[in-house]
Amino acid sequence: MAATLSDDLLIQQALAGRQSAYSMLVKRYEQYVFTLVLRMVKNREDAHEVAQDVFLKAFRYLKDFRGDSKFTTWLYKIVYTTAVNHLRKKTPEILSMDDGERPIHAAQEWSPDASSQMEIQDQNRALHHAIKQLNHDDATVITLFYLYEHNLDEICQIMDLSLSNAKTKLCRARQRLKNIVADQYQELMSI
Repeated sequence: MAATLSDDLLIQQALAGRQSAYSMLVKRYEQYVFTLVLRMVKNREDAHEVAQDVFLKAFRYLKDFRGDSKFTTWLYKIVYTTAVNHLRKKTPEILSMDDGERPIHAAQEWSPDASSQMEIQDQNRALHHAIKQLNHDDATVITLFYLYEHNLDEICQIMDLSLSNAKTKLCRARQRLKNIVADQYQELMSI
């Protein structure tokens, strides 16, 4: 039943004091929030901490959600600002090798044989690894656009960008990702 309740209804119930309604929202979006935070902070332990902060802030400011945009856009704006603030406070660390849990679907037709499935999994791992090598803004814009399928207007709201700036960031992030993937491919071919 919880899956059939709309975000708006759960928000109304949470604002009316029903804690279980907010718990349903958290359950619905915890994996999305964690994955996006992990892409930015690149450390699983920090990502758990930041994700908890995100949901605390979202609960605290839920009364300010006006419904002008989708709830996910509003929530991801909190994710983005909380993660950026966390990164500003932290000194640079060695990159974590933790992988996001959300699969990236490579542009390839599905094939039922095991070798094709393994190849797709290998491509997903390589793509996740390549995204981890991007700076946090590039990883965020790629993740929002391709994995979570946000449109550019929503990305503008989340990342507090103009439309032209969002388009430029997405274009540059794509190019950087393409270069990283090409470099990895070249390394594999030279082995």
